[in-house]
Amino acid sequence: MTGIFEAKVALVTGASRGIGAATAKALAAQGAHVIITARTAKDLEAVEDEIFEAGGSATIAPLDLTDGDSIARLATAVTERWGKLDHLVLNAAMLGTLAPVPAIDGAEFARLFTLNVTAQQVLIASFDALLRKSEAGRLIALTSSVGAAPRAFWGAYGASKAALETLVRSYAEEVKNISAVRAAIVDPGKTRTKMRAAAYPGEDPTSVKEPSVVADAIVALLQREFETGKRIAVDG
Repeated sequence: MTGIFEAKVALVTGASRGIGAATAKALAAQGAHVIITARTAKDLEAVEDEIFEAGGSATIAPLDLTDGDSIARLATAVTERWGKLDHLVLNAAMLGTLAPVPAIDGAEFARLFTLNVTAQQVLIASFDALLRKSEAGRLIALTSSVGAAPRAFWGAYGASKAALETLVRSYAEEVKNISAVRAAIVDPGKTRTKMRAAAYPGEDPTSVKEPSVVADAIVALLQREFETGKRIAVDG
């Protein structure tokens, strides 16, 4: 399949469903070869099949992002096969239990930060060199409004997204004058995902936008030059 991202290599985390799956399919539809990761191989295979049926190309990489060694192995495999990475989309995250700050479960809080923050830093560290080998490496991190505007009962998840935004913006500043790598943060807003359904069980899912709207916004962002460290919110 040819398109604006022909000969580009993209990696999307949390790509077995929701925004991650929609983004992988949108990138593949524009010609990128997409590496899709998530914990469940069966779900990844279903996304891969959809990409192939639409004429695109993809590689599945089932892994647990909380295992830093698995991320390092994936980076080695990408280096050996493609020698670069053009687009890195950090989408994988966990919501955790919504609770007052004094009632946050310590063990769950640690797991949440391991995936939402620590694993994201490991991904950036592992793929930084490959992004720099691209003519225009791009990193996109998915955030939430609660990362910028705290909300009652969302302290754990919001704190993890605030930390992620700081990491990504710091990285953006570090590389902007010494490489062609650029980073941006995308707040998807109200979107029809499994995570949102868990957070708002009484909400009519048809009242919020589909993941494909966010995916299209990410693809549009990747098509143009943007100020590194930019934070955008997807309306609709």
